Amino acid sequence: MRVLGLMSGTSADGVDAVLAEFEGNPKQPKWNLINSLSVPYPGDLRQRIVDTGQGLKLSSNEWLDLVEAITEVHAEAGRACDPKNQSQIVGCHGQTVCHRPPCQSKRGASMQLLQAPLLSQLLNRSVVFDFRAADLALGGEGAPLVPNADAAIFGGLSGWRAILNLGGISNLTLIPPTSGPDRFKAVLGWDCGPANSLVDLAVQKITNGVLAFDQDGLIAANGSPQEEIIASWLKEPFFQKPPPKSTGREQFGLADLESRLKEISPISEENLIATLTAFSAAVVANDLDKFYLKNNIRPIQLLVAGGGCRNPMMLNQLMKRCREVRVLTVEDLGIPIEAREALAFALMAWWHILHYPGNSPAVTGAKRQVVLGVRVNPV
Repeated sequence: MRVLGLMSGTSADGVDAVLAEFEGNPKQPKWNLINSLSVPYPGDLRQRIVDTGQGLKLSSNEWLDLVEAITEVHAEAGRACDPKNQSQIVGCHGQTVCHRPPCQSKRGASMQLLQAPLLSQLLNRSVVFDFRAADLALGGEGAPLVPNADAAIFGGLSGWRAILNLGGISNLTLIPPTSGPDRFKAVLGWDCGPANSLVDLAVQKITNGVLAFDQDGLIAANGSPQEEIIASWLKEPFFQKPPPKSTGREQFGLADLESRLKEISPISEENLIATLTAFSAAVVANDLDKFYLKNNIRPIQLLVAGGGCRNPMMLNQLMKRCREVRVLTVEDLGIPIEAREALAFALMAWWHILHYPGNSPAVTGAKRQVVLGVRVNPV
């Protein structure tokens, strides 16, 4: 089956689209990436999405306008990626603007903006969306959802393999080895903390909005990470919490950045960006070290995807801090760095059609496995 996958992450850069074909065993499918591309959000739309995720109050009409605009860009990306209408179904994540992990006082919830019936009409395809709701309803974190898809797409090695996404937030997948006693263990995964979220916000702040992010890591490259600051930040409760755990801009957004700036002031702009960039790498290395100490598991390979791959400073910091792990990007396996999550949600849409469960209780903490997503058809 040919499936169109559409994904926009917490960085809100735009919509990543893939056209892929899946067949065979759902757990280990044969798959082929036919096409992939990215369509950026217009600047004003991206800013509205980011501001809304930071608590901007909108009127009812403004909410409708925002969701409709987001849906239109998804449709544009879908048409551009699949101009010959080869896909039989669409898997669309939508745009996250709020994610609340479960806690003692409240159940978990997550909001992805999308007018799925409208998207279905615009593309004249059935659309599978709202992938997180079923896992959340079963007491799970609702995130990360891609570890089982990562295992199906990338497969295992002779040792543990890790997949790292560097979007607004970083998340890890750990895939068991293909041989030895650990081959029977479950696929693992969790959110590590900020990847690009704090760096991007800091760049926007110091440039008064002229720059949206640190292009090629050039600002960070002219500064020096402040290791004492990073060590202090790593002591925060979220980084001590074992999986399952998930997070978003609600925790690592503008308010968090402002708090950190008050804590470390004065600091040069270059050192600030260098420190935040190194911090994003340090939270990943910190999680891998803690997981090794507790479970005696350390991956032999770390495959990196997402926009952070375009930042050489962030990649260099990962290589420096993730000891005994070979760091590569998914491009080394022939997969565009922007395509990994869109490909995963295309796979999950195919799984939905097959009634194959997509979540992992070992990752999210849900009570059981469940088929993910809700399907709408064009009328």
